[in-house]
Amino acid sequence: MMFARTERLLLRPGWPEDWQALFAAINDEGIVCNLARAPWPYTPEAAREFASLPQDPRYPSFFLTLPTDNGSRLVGCCGLGENEGEAELGYWIAREHWGQGYATEAARAVIEIARTLGHRQLYCSHFVDNPASQRVIEKLGFVALGPAVPRYSAGRGEEALCNEYVMDLEPLRQAA
Repeated sequence: MMFARTERLLLRPGWPEDWQALFAAINDEGIVCNLARAPWPYTPEAAREFASLPQDPRYPSFFLTLPTDNGSRLVGCCGLGENEGEAELGYWIAREHWGQGYATEAARAVIEIARTLGHRQLYCSHFVDNPASQRVIEKLGFVALGPAVPRYSAGRGEEALCNEYVMDLEPLRQAA
């Protein structure tokens, strides 16, 4: 199992007992409609299933938590997935934590994990009607691939236009 620490967040695997916190954080149509794989309506069963998924060592996913006086609080999720044979960065943040930089902070840590795992490139995308995600992706240094393309969103139940991006993860070579 992988863990990561940023300035404000602990990135850790999800555990089956996290399903209620997950359900409370993601059960918001404004979040789910911007995701490709999460269904809407989001159900307790979907939360139980996601929280119980085994970790893939090449494509880890993380629950983003903030330390509190009595444990931790789930802020969102960030991780790597496989899309058409390529490593893809994905993330979401609970509405009450929007605009605080958590997506960018967590994604930077996951990008470094992807590099450590030996991924050579990392892809990322956002639906065109989600400008907040576009700002995160651009801050991270991803490069746009071209015109928007259709992508299925389980949360929308249909295809929507999506902007795609790539980041080269090859280590920087020092001049000899």
